[in-house]
Amino acid sequence: MTSTLQAAETEAVKRPGRWLALGVLVLAVLLVAVDATVLGLATPYISEDLEPSGTQLLWIGDVYSFVIAGLLVSMGSLGDRIGRKRILLGGATAFGAISVLNAYATTPETLIVARALLGVAGATLMPATLALIRNLFHDPRERSLAVGIWGATASAGTAVGPIVGGFLLEHFWWGSVFLINLPVMAVLVLVGIKLLPESRTADPGPWDLVSVVLSLVGMIGVVYAVKETATHGIAWSPAAAGLVGAAALYGFVRRQLRLPAPLLDMRLFRNRGFSGAVLADLLTILGLSGLVFFLSQYLQLVQGRRPLEAGLAELPAAVGAVVAGLIAGRAARRYSVRAVVSGGLAAIGLALAALTVVDQSTGYPLLGSALLVVGVGAGFSFTVTADVILSSVPKEQAGAASAVSETAYELGAALGIAALGSIVTAVYRDFTGPAGTPDAAHESLGGAVEAAGHMPAHTAAAMLDAARTSFVDGLALAAGVGAAVLLATAVAAWFLLRHQRLETTPDHP
Repeated sequence: MTSTLQAAETEAVKRPGRWLALGVLVLAVLLVAVDATVLGLATPYISEDLEPSGTQLLWIGDVYSFVIAGLLVSMGSLGDRIGRKRILLGGATAFGAISVLNAYATTPETLIVARALLGVAGATLMPATLALIRNLFHDPRERSLAVGIWGATASAGTAVGPIVGGFLLEHFWWGSVFLINLPVMAVLVLVGIKLLPESRTADPGPWDLVSVVLSLVGMIGVVYAVKETATHGIAWSPAAAGLVGAAALYGFVRRQLRLPAPLLDMRLFRNRGFSGAVLADLLTILGLSGLVFFLSQYLQLVQGRRPLEAGLAELPAAVGAVVAGLIAGRAARRYSVRAVVSGGLAAIGLALAALTVVDQSTGYPLLGSALLVVGVGAGFSFTVTADVILSSVPKEQAGAASAVSETAYELGAALGIAALGSIVTAVYRDFTGPAGTPDAAHESLGGAVEAAGHMPAHTAAAMLDAARTSFVDGLALAAGVGAAVLLATAVAAWFLLRHQRLETTPDHP
């Protein structure tokens, strides 16, 4: 009798059309994932056409993450107030329009500004998608599958992006990789208007603009300080920015504790499962992102692969993540949350450790196997931590909780590109080229390839060999640091997620 009543209760909380609505939500995820991955493939072409300095190239790569990390909490809270459907569709429209500005940028400065604006639009998308999933799926097992599909789509985007981007780069100019956002955005908006239900918090209180500014200033200040210190060493300017950022974040936390309707309820962090999942996400992405940012350059500029071939070479990571994401919830219920998350993180760490032995002629079996293991580990870890974060809060706070999850992801990406990317750049700049090597060749490997086209053949070959060797040395060192971070995070997750379980009882709409 009890099981019959539970089955009837579960059916009662299943919203009709929820799976079609999920299909719309994952389009938004696809939009962001594709945009993030195609940039790595386009980097050599951007270097050749716009001739950015090494620092400008890093800014092009990470300013999107800086801005989005600073605004995610504010935009997640705004969605809770004005409606998650409204902010999702508005953000998608802006994302598509700003993609055009990125595509036709003519200077490094213009592209950096365009990427920053894209971050503003992107900050509206990811928290809204996860929050809507929390409100669409009240049965925990269905929600786990929905989160798995959400994560698998993000992983599929990392595969689709390089392949489609590689095809475009072989036939069109680099700006075309941003224009692939437009058809996805159009479908999302047109179909989303019909299928997505609106949801918002019943009595959210005002949207506190002071908190928005403190969050933005705090996140950008701290991340900028880390990036500049990692690249150029300790100096007054980044130190001052870091102090201002830290003070702003301190003010943000104090203000949230005092406000009757805060942008972010700081009491969420009292839940050890919530805090552990957020920390695991941040450190995982930190250990991965800097390496991933330079991997496409390694495949193209060191090993001489065409863009499409480089995109296909990265496919195992996405395949592994898709498969693992779809079964992660079931695995966490059968074994335990901490076993699945810690095991996934340890697998990524070991795969990164294997990449410390790469050289210019490393065969694809090692690269492909390492990428596959990275994808499987990430699929298990990120899917389960997202489920833990969503399950730890009432559905009225889904937007804020989702924003915290995405902030950890984007902050980790920014810090990873800043720290590990700076390791690669610092090692690379020290290479010793033959007489006549121009300064531009020391700025980036793309700059060295461009400079080689204007040098005598024997001098160019010697310079490129030295530059590629130095670049690979930096990549291997970054892989080692990333491996250490991931293995340490696996140990931390084992303790922080102790006794954590995924929900089995459905909640009520």
